[in-house]
Amino acid sequence: MTRLCETEGLTEDQIQILKAVRTFTEEKIIPVATELEHADEYPQEIVDGLKELGVFGLMIPEEYDGLGESLLTYALVVEEIARGWMSVSGVINTHFIVAYMIMQHGTEEQKKKYLPKMATGEIRGSFSMSEPGLGSDVAAIKTKATKNDDGGYTIDGAKMWLTNGGSSNLIAVLVKTDEGAESVYKNMSTFLVEKEEGFGETAPGLTIPGKIDKMGYKGVDTTEAVFEGHQIGAEQILGGEAGKGFYQMMDGVEVGRVNVAARACGIANRAFELGIDYAQTRETFGKPIAEHQAILFRLAEMATKVEAAHSMMVRAARLKDKGERNDVEAGMAKYLAAEYCNEVVEASFRIHGGYGYSKEYEIERLYREAAFMLIGEGTADIQKMIIGRSMLKEYKKA
Repeated sequence: MTRLCETEGLTEDQIQILKAVRTFTEEKIIPVATELEHADEYPQEIVDGLKELGVFGLMIPEEYDGLGESLLTYALVVEEIARGWMSVSGVINTHFIVAYMIMQHGTEEQKKKYLPKMATGEIRGSFSMSEPGLGSDVAAIKTKATKNDDGGYTIDGAKMWLTNGGSSNLIAVLVKTDEGAESVYKNMSTFLVEKEEGFGETAPGLTIPGKIDKMGYKGVDTTEAVFEGHQIGAEQILGGEAGKGFYQMMDGVEVGRVNVAARACGIANRAFELGIDYAQTRETFGKPIAEHQAILFRLAEMATKVEAAHSMMVRAARLKDKGERNDVEAGMAKYLAAEYCNEVVEASFRIHGGYGYSKEYEIERLYREAAFMLIGEGTADIQKMIIGRSMLKEYKKA
């Protein structure tokens, strides 16, 4: 869809970046997305192309060889890429979160060491909070970093759902440390763990078992990470100080939720495009099905939901760019965009009729991908909890 708000308030540089990404998506991603997705094949050529465009360093400051762009620019870029293939935006997302966390919370040494190489894609990031059996209950993590006599740490435990777990060579991992604090949240630290790309033992005491087979979100590698006596120095604690990991991760998740909202917008946009195109070419009872009132109304609802989700995503990104807290707005954007994404994709699926169930049609892939938006970066219920608690504070009865 062409939106009036697409270029509103954007600089000429931002507009040119979006045009370049849209062209790349049209020429390099959409034509091969379904084939690669069905084969569960990592999109290496696409990733290499995004490196050349500078997408991996989009928000990294210029002093560290990035483009120094805003979260809004990044979100609009992600929306375009997800419109082509959601898995590609997933390749970028966790890398982006790790880079953001280092930018916001890293020591100057950590910034100089990692950010320039992250900007080029030479260093690729993944991050990990979740563990087997825990899901969104971050406070219950069991992976632990025990302090050694030499001042270093030993990490033991298992982490789950690492996007880019195999293809990355830097993991930001949340673990328990003993800081003697009463609050469990102040007894967590984020470590920057270096590893080799690939599967198996990728660093001494760190094993990436292999890809998790998923319903959708194919191509990108989603893995576990098993730590067994992994030795790491104290200088690899993000920010150089233990006990701040939970808050660092939550800051990263906030921008990650804007990213997921953008991905959901991209999928919904593509589903609408496919639906309205099919509705104008498929004929029943002597006329295109788009001229039947039932289909026409469905298209109107789809278009409205695409626009509404996009607008809320943009608002959440702009708030963060202003330096304001946006946990509620990010939660709202993620929740609404994910729900509307699934509704728009299902509506497009219905418009396609029996053909929508065929793997020859792109909507079949989108139907499987949209479901991930409901759970990625926190389920709908988690977003409602964040939003609801904030509303109670804001409208507290005297």
